[in-house]
Amino acid sequence: MTTESTSATDRSWVPAPVEVPDTQAALDAVREVIDAGPFTDTWESLAAYEVPDWFRDAKFGIFMHWGAYSVPAFGNEWYPRRMYQQGTPEHAHHREVHGDHAEVGYKDFLPRFTMDAFDPAGMARLFRRAGAQFVVPVAEHHDGFPMYDEPRTRWNATKVGPKRDVLGDVLDACDDQWIVRGASSHRAEHWFFFHPGRAFASDVRDDPDFADLYGPAMPQAAGPNEAYLEDWLLRTVRIIDAYRPQVLWFDWWIEHPAFEPYRRMLAAYYYNRAAQWGRGVVLQYKWEAFREGTAVLDVERGGMADVQERPWQNDTSVSRTSWGWIEGHEWKNPVDLVGELVDVVAKNGCLLLNIGPKPDGTIPAEEAALLEGLGAWLTVNGEAVYGTRPWRVPGEGPTAVPEGSFTDSASLPFTAADLRFTQRAEVGQTSLYAMGMVRPEDDVVRIRSLGGASSLAVRDLGDVRLLGHPTPLEVRRTDDALEVVLPSPLPAAVEAVPGFALKLVLPDPAAPAPRALLLPEGEGGG
Repeated sequence: MTTESTSATDRSWVPAPVEVPDTQAALDAVREVIDAGPFTDTWESLAAYEVPDWFRDAKFGIFMHWGAYSVPAFGNEWYPRRMYQQGTPEHAHHREVHGDHAEVGYKDFLPRFTMDAFDPAGMARLFRRAGAQFVVPVAEHHDGFPMYDEPRTRWNATKVGPKRDVLGDVLDACDDQWIVRGASSHRAEHWFFFHPGRAFASDVRDDPDFADLYGPAMPQAAGPNEAYLEDWLLRTVRIIDAYRPQVLWFDWWIEHPAFEPYRRMLAAYYYNRAAQWGRGVVLQYKWEAFREGTAVLDVERGGMADVQERPWQNDTSVSRTSWGWIEGHEWKNPVDLVGELVDVVAKNGCLLLNIGPKPDGTIPAEEAALLEGLGAWLTVNGEAVYGTRPWRVPGEGPTAVPEGSFTDSASLPFTAADLRFTQRAEVGQTSLYAMGMVRPEDDVVRIRSLGGASSLAVRDLGDVRLLGHPTPLEVRRTDDALEVVLPSPLPAAVEAVPGFALKLVLPDPAAPAPRALLLPEGEGGG
């Protein structure tokens, strides 16, 4: 604590003030792009948006929460707010470990957030091995510290802490691995994020030198003013123009009514820029921030009960306790991750799986191992995931995923009876895939949806294969189920990963033909 208190008096690391670009000129430039079309900033115009095929096919991306909140590594990524909320564990922890809030505030973590072991090329290679088709690093979190070169503030990663454009660096590295670039904005919540610090003696309340970092620090009930909304829009435009993300993800609070005209402007601007680039883009939102069909719905740490007509996304994390790095994570296990992926894909969704690097820029070993494991599963079974479409039902079995957000607080009790289905149209046939998270003890997979008495039963069934195994399997049909006998022993690559995926050849195509996608390194199954 003494070291931190001493360092808090040294302000040689504080960046010099910057001259903010002319706001009105920037807004005029935004309006020019909107007026040029093809989209205008009306809901009726934005309803013409179409989800690009690449996203429908991708199925799996990497989310990445990184920031100075990884320095205290306590609680979760909301530490910057809760450290100022009196009566919380974070407030008490900060005072005990780091010092008085008036002397050592959140600002003092910024120079310690060095990312001095950051290896963007190595990160991108890991994401490739994991099987990710797109990446969404946090561009700016609620703490108001952009991880990119943002000219509207001196408080960004190019001037403090890493002193490099870490967002640009990792996106460039992902380009080299043919991973689609994305970015997320959590800026909206910064309006109120540091407000608890105004209630007592702290650097938020009493140190004007950092007002441009902590501010506005307003009550959440007080909606954002016009200046803040314009700044939000222009920061997002900067991300679009400087980094050309094909995925642009927004956290909550942009559904606040004050954001409504700015949301429409932002979407029209983004879609028009994409038309200029000749690329399909995906704007992702929570709750009811956008009208249905004008962007892609994201469900945080949750799922859907059934197949959705429109593509959607579940964003979740390898940790149950935090999005950013902390000590003492509660990690998910490989079966959890496979189960989340196949359930989402079977219901016409994509999985955005989060990791949280340490303050030195390295990915924790536990997180890297989980990504490698998921990549090994996809190397064997990716054919059942990438480029597929939902089948007539998403699955069967006793384990149902609750509909809605924040439902992943515990492992789901998947059994050998739990299966999830996808399909793929091919020349002259349709391939139906049945994915299980748990292998049956008697080596017989029972697909009750295809039993002789089922309304979904298929006549003239062709070969049935286990992905990762070269020859057709023994099949028996009863009124109750189609029984598929797994080979014994299993191929080593199949044995090494959770569950299994079966490929069943059906006689008639029933899904649009997808384009090919990159699989993780190695041969795909089938």
